[in-house]
Amino acid sequence: MPRSFASLFSRKKSQTLAFKDYYTNWFNTLQKTLLPLIHKSLSSSSSQTLLYSHVDLLLHHFLSYYDALDSAATQGNLPELLYPSWRNSLEVPFLFLGDLHPYLFTNLVRSFLDEESEEEEEEDDDDSLDNRPWQVLMAWRNVCKNLMSQIEQIECGLRLMVPALIGRIKKVQSGFVGRIAEDWVAFERQSDEELKGVIGEAMKEEMDDMVSVFVDANRLRKSVIAEIVGALSVYQAALFLEGLAQFLVGLRDREVLGELNRSKIPIS
Repeated sequence: MPRSFASLFSRKKSQTLAFKDYYTNWFNTLQKTLLPLIHKSLSSSSSQTLLYSHVDLLLHHFLSYYDALDSAATQGNLPELLYPSWRNSLEVPFLFLGDLHPYLFTNLVRSFLDEESEEEEEEDDDDSLDNRPWQVLMAWRNVCKNLMSQIEQIECGLRLMVPALIGRIKKVQSGFVGRIAEDWVAFERQSDEELKGVIGEAMKEEMDDMVSVFVDANRLRKSVIAEIVGALSVYQAALFLEGLAQFLVGLRDREVLGELNRSKIPIS
């Protein structure tokens, strides 16, 4: 590749490092401040007002992260955001367009519902109870049909939106490859600077289109999280957000990562 092409594929390292630092700070706040805070609220007889406040803090923390992702993408840092170097081998399989797959959020809600059903069946054989207030312990019992309907509507929307996003990605990529491949012979007769300009313009258009898809994927993630929390009671919402935070923290557990790295079976 001619040296003059190098700038086409260069990444803005300062922005990449800045966002990596942002994610580290964001994650540390989640793990060391907000997760213990919501856990403490759920484990004590705190007032609903205080619990609402902690739920709002944790919800805002998740939503603000996607706002930051959008901002970084529009600043020309999309390639690194799509394939983040700061994600470990345990996190990568759960990513969709650079971050958690939106199906994970609805699956997490389903896991609470399924777990509660199993606990009801095994309740008589298990004398151990979580040391939490009864409002928390009973949060997922006798879930109303309206909540189930709302969750199903969210899942229905995901079944429409996720394939649409994938389709847009394929269209952008095929358009870029087709544009370059069709005229490659003609490009070779041009100077390096002319060739650089043609490829650069094609890449710019592809990046603009990909940024649009990336931002829409983040909008979908934000919408799903917000809709789920909006459909739940304050106790259910606190447990859902606590579970989501614990999942993210668990993916960075050193012991689990060590076992994975020692394993010969790759995760795909």
